[in-house]
Amino acid sequence: MLVAGFAAAGEETEAVPGDPLYPILPHLGELIVGIIFAIIIYAVVAKKVVPRLEAMYEERRAAIEGNVEKAEKAQAEAQAALEEYKAQLADARGEANRIREEARQQGAQILAEMREQAQAESERITTAARATIEAERAQATAQLRAEVGRLATDLASRIVGESLQDSARQSGVVDRFLADLERSESGATSR
Repeated sequence: MLVAGFAAAGEETEAVPGDPLYPILPHLGELIVGIIFAIIIYAVVAKKVVPRLEAMYEERRAAIEGNVEKAEKAQAEAQAALEEYKAQLADARGEANRIREEARQQGAQILAEMREQAQAESERITTAARATIEAERAQATAQLRAEVGRLATDLASRIVGESLQDSARQSGVVDRFLADLERSESGATSR
């Protein structure tokens, strides 16, 4: 067939639909029916399918925007909660520092009070000890005077040969002896 078509290459032939030499060309009736169906399909798609697709697209866009808005709102709430948490944490740290400082001040005050009490107790004990020592010294001095007086009277009685048992006389002699003794000690320490 092809050979027959090319054999007459020099001849011009008109292209007719349905001719086996031009199988691509459709018949005029098929072409019109195809165009009408294409228009009908376009109209159906434009009236029914496209609005549904647009509605689905709009719903999806709204849902995505809603989710984005919800996410932004949740993020804003989370940020606000974080700021509130940070503020509470800063307040708690400030409160802890204040309590720590108050405890430090109270500790220093208690320490100062305890030092004052210890100082007062020390002074009281020292005063009491001095009073006790002074009382014991006075008692020891009195006992020593009595003992020295008795020994001095006994010694003087033996030396003089007369009895110094009279208490007035004994007391005068002892007092004179101790006064002389104190004068001699005072003179020795001042040198």
